[in-house]
Amino acid sequence: MAQENNNTQMSEKEAKKKEMILFLSSSEEKESFLSKQNLKLLSDPLNDDNPITVQVLGICSALAITVQLQAAVVMSLAVMVVMAFSNMIISLMRNLIPSRIRIIVQLVVVAALVILVDQVLKAFLYDLSKQLSVFVGLIITNCIVMGRLEAFALGNGIYKSFLDGIGNAAGYGIILVIVAFFRELLGSGKLWGIEVLGHKGATMAESTGLYALGYENNGLMLLAPMALIIVGIVIWIQRSRNRKLIEEA
Repeated sequence: MAQENNNTQMSEKEAKKKEMILFLSSSEEKESFLSKQNLKLLSDPLNDDNPITVQVLGICSALAITVQLQAAVVMSLAVMVVMAFSNMIISLMRNLIPSRIRIIVQLVVVAALVILVDQVLKAFLYDLSKQLSVFVGLIITNCIVMGRLEAFALGNGIYKSFLDGIGNAAGYGIILVIVAFFRELLGSGKLWGIEVLGHKGATMAESTGLYALGYENNGLMLLAPMALIIVGIVIWIQRSRNRKLIEEA
C-alpha cells in the first residue's frame, strides 16, 4: 500500500515536471491550439466580456490618454505586451508561488515589464512617451492586468494565459481607439495628427474642407468628461444589441 502511494506521488511529480517543461497542462495537451475554447479567450473580451464596457475596469486611462489616436494605440500596444507576457510568466510560476506573497510576485513581474516597455518608448518614441507621461507607469496598478493574473493566469496553462492576456488587452485597446477616434476627430479635426476635415485658417476664406463651410471644432471633446460620455454611448449600443448584459434592477 505504501509503495502504491509512493508510486502515485512520483507520477504526480512527473506530471507536474512535464507540465512545467511543455508549458501545457494535461487538459491543454488534448485540445488543439486553435480550439473553439481557445478562440473564445480572444473573442469574448472584444464582445460581451469587454473589460471596460462590461467589467468596468481600466476607466482611468480611457479618460486620460484618448485625446489623440496615436497615444491611444501606443498605450493599447503597451498594455497588450505587459498583459501577454505577465500572464505567461505568472502561469509558468503558478506552482512555485506561495499563496501569501502572490500579489507581491505579480506586482514585481508587471513592474519589470512596464519598466522595459517605458524604456523602449523613451528610446524610439520619446515625444509620445512624454505625452503618455505617468500613465505608462500606472499600467502596474491597472486593475485589468492584475485581475487577469489573479483570476486566470494563476489557474491555467501558459498558452491559455497568453491568449487571455492578448484578448483582454485587445478588448481594452479597441475601446481606447474608438474613444480617441471621435475625440480627436471632432475635437481637433485630425486623426493621427493629420488634418482630415480640412485646414482651419484665420478666416473662412482661408479655410478649406468643412471649415470653409463654417464648421467649428468641438472643444468639449478634448475634455476628460467627454471620454466618459463616449464610453457610455458604447455601453448603451452594446447592451441594446445584447439584452443579456442589462443588469436587473
